[in-house]
Formats: sequence, C-alpha cells, structure tokens
Amino acid sequence: MNLKDTYNRIAEDWYKDHKSDSWWVEGTDAFVSFLPKGGSVLDVGCGAGVKSKYLSEKGLCVLGIDFSDKLIEIAKRDVPGVEFLVIDMKDAGTLEREFDGIFSQASLLHIPKKEVIAVLKGLASRLKKGGHLYIAVKEKWEGQDEEQVVVEEGYGYQYERFFSYFTKEELRGYLKELGMEAVFESATPMHKTTWLQIIGRK
Repeated sequence: MNLKDTYNRIAEDWYKDHKSDSWWVEGTDAFVSFLPKGGSVLDVGCGAGVKSKYLSEKGLCVLGIDFSDKLIEIAKRDVPGVEFLVIDMKDAGTLEREFDGIFSQASLLHIPKKEVIAVLKGLASRLKKGGHLYIAVKEKWEGQDEEQVVVEEGYGYQYERFFSYFTKEELRGYLKELGMEAVFESATPMHKTTWLQIIGRK
C-alpha cells in the first residue's frame, strides 16, 4: 500500500489522534510573527486542516494542500472558510499564485532524501520575495537510518509509512541552497521523537 492509500485508510483515526498535539505551537507562532497581517500562506501536506485552521484564526489567508483525498474531505468538513485542494506537495510548484509564507509541517518527512531539495525548490518558487518558509521534520538519532518504513498498529490494525529523518545541519544546508536566511530554529522533544523546526526568509 502506498503512502497516499495509507493516509486515506487511517485518515479519521490519525486526525483524532493528532488533534491535541502541541509541539508545533512555538515555531508556528514564530512563523506567523514574520508574516504581514492578512498574508497568504500555503499549508503543504495540510492533513485534516488543524494547522490551516490555526493559521486562519491568526488572520492569515490559507490554502491547504494534501495528496490524501480523505484528509482533504475532513479538512473541508471541519474547517469551513479555508480553501483546500487535493495536490501532491511535489506538484506545488505548478500552483499559479505566490504566497507570503509556505508552511511545511510534518510533510517533508515522507519524502525520500534524494528528492527533498527538488521539492523544496518547487515550494520556494511559489514564495514571494521576502517571504518565509517553515519546515518541521523529525530529527535523526545517532545511529538511526536516514530513511525507513515504519510498521504501526496504533489504531487496531496494521499500516506502514515511509519516513526520512534529518539533522539541524541538513535543514540549514537546504535553506542555504535555496538562498534563504535562517531566522528561527528549535528542537522540541515529544515522546520518542524530537521535532526540528526551522524558518527561512527568501
């Protein structure tokens, strides 16, 4: 089963399971602080729209995209007033509009390492000059493989997902390759994961 099919299958369970997460608040608030009032944001891999809703409630104009039809269905159901489209993040560069901010939280971690910079360049192409790119991924532990397929049974049935893991240095390197200046960094431990958040200015 590919990743899109997996998320379509687990959509409702995954949504309920992650609604109360809070590790992302500090970095997301920092991202918001860099944007103009009423600014436009592309929420990449928006899932069920929880963060799209948060960003919208901060006064931003949000477009949420995800490749999972089922997650977008939930987002449209539970976050009225925000625009959502079924688009793979790899195709975000084809959008015919630019944004003040691009928000990629817990989405790049499903992209193979060899494809990450191409995906980021596509996203950055949709960012206005002076705009901000937010990235959040899982940190690579010492001795851990950079990529792995994780088999889980948390919802009473088995499913698997592909993950890539990153270091702070890698994230800084990506921003440098994109010609961006890092303006925020944080590392937040949660359960068995440390979430890395970084924001770059174009």
